[in-house]
Parts: sequence; structure tokens; C-alpha cells
Amino acid sequence: QVQLVESGGGLAQPGGSLRLSCAASGFTFNHVAMGWFRQAPGKEREFVAAISWTGGTTYYADSVKGRFTISRDNAKNTLYLQMNSLKPEDTALYYCAKDRLEYRGPRSDLNEYNYWGQGTQVTVSS
Repeated sequence: QVQLVESGGGLAQPGGSLRLSCAASGFTFNHVAMGWFRQAPGKEREFVAAISWTGGTTYYADSVKGRFTISRDNAKNTLYLQMNSLKPEDTALYYCAKDRLEYRGPRSDLNEYNYWGQGTQVTVSS
């Protein structure tokens, strides 16, 4: 069965960095695009970043562009999100997600993803 397990969240100061990981299993990881989403209390889940199945194409929300970097290691079946210059408004539960189809580019619509991890909490506060 498909499993996505996020890790790496925690408490960071404004301006600090965190690196999230998502360990994937139960499907052919190097055939599918992957994405990161987040959900803050009282808000809807929103797109953060996505990466194509090859890793050659990435796509970011405007709010994180230039600060966050999505990457993948297909040999390790792992997705990453490097988060730099963190802001208090980045505080949220972060989820990784699997594209519902194979061999596609990155996309921001959460309805295009069919499996989700349990999330890892990121809190940015001084």
C-alpha cells in the first residue's frame, strides 16, 4: 500500500531554516510527480511546491518562491523541501502528496493528488 511519511518539522526562528523529508513506498516513486502542501489552523490546505517525476521541473507558490527548494532523490524514494528565510506565516502542518497519474509535470491543484502523508508541523516563532 502507498505510504508517505514526512519528517523534519519543528520549531525555527524567523529567518531560520528547516529541511523536510518525505519517505515514499508502495508505488513506483520515479514515475510520479510529487508535491508539498501546507495547512495553517483555520485555513484551507494550500499548495507550496511540486516537482516532476524526473525532478527536472519544479513549481512554487509565489509566497515561497526564492526561499523554498523542492527536490527528490529517486534512488532513495524520498522527497525534500528545503525551507530558508522562514517567516511566522510559514507556520503550518506540511504534507507531501503523490500525483494521481504517472509521468506528469508539477501541478498545484490538490485534487490532482491521490495520496497524502500524515503531515509534519512547522512552527516559526521567536
